[in-house]
Amino acid sequence: MDRDELAGFLRARREALQPGDVGLPPGARRRAPGLRREEVAALTGMSTDYYARLEQGRGPQPSTQMLAALARTLRLTADGRDYLYRAAGHPAPDRTSASQHVAPALLRVLDRLDDCPALILSELCETLAANAMAVALFGDASGRAGMERSDIYRWFAIPGARSVYPVDDHARQGKALVASLRVAYGRTGPGSPAGAIAAELERTSPEFAALWATHEVARRFADHKTLLHPEVGALELDCQALFTEDQSQSLLVLTAPPERPDEQARLALLRVVGHQTFQH
Repeated sequence: MDRDELAGFLRARREALQPGDVGLPPGARRRAPGLRREEVAALTGMSTDYYARLEQGRGPQPSTQMLAALARTLRLTADGRDYLYRAAGHPAPDRTSASQHVAPALLRVLDRLDDCPALILSELCETLAANAMAVALFGDASGRAGMERSDIYRWFAIPGARSVYPVDDHARQGKALVASLRVAYGRTGPGSPAGAIAAELERTSPEFAALWATHEVARRFADHKTLLHPEVGALELDCQALFTEDQSQSLLVLTAPPERPDEQARLALLRVVGHQTFQH
């Protein structure tokens, strides 16, 4: 671990960011450039003292989980992320597997969306980042581990994972998820996380096995979704997806149709619920 190099890199990247770059209000006039240390610490999920010691070159070696969170907070590119890991004494993550490093371009858009559910997904349908409204609608995915990070795996393996969709939409959603997994499988091969999920679900889910045998390949999201929330009720929302250049990550944005004031009202109620969830 090169403490001095890590400290200088963190300091430079923090000072290069403005509050608006990470979804924070400008606030009072700042005496120093960039974000404050306490802002980086809060966004990353660490104490201010811990982060300050890293910037001062006297902190302990950060874990890979902490480095991944720092890379996300500091909006690092994949090259910047790799540099951060190496300065901290860890090998850079394997770029050939499904990446948990969120594309900075998608994060910049997500940071500006607070009036509709929006989330960033990997090619395995893992939630990499989500705003408060998306957490209120789909649940908090931050505590999931292993294959359960993937909504594709959860759809076929976890009871209750389909509860946000009406029963009439289950067949269409299951078909779309399997076709999406085929895309990831084709890109990364049978030895990848996509291959591991496919093998496990083929073994345990006859429904998945039947869909997998059709060999349908597509990354697609329904243009219109009906989603169920226990407090707000059924939400009929339009869905738009923005993909990274390599198609490995997508930003999903769910909005109420302008001609449906009732749906806009329900979405406004979800926003209140979302902020309450975020504060918890």
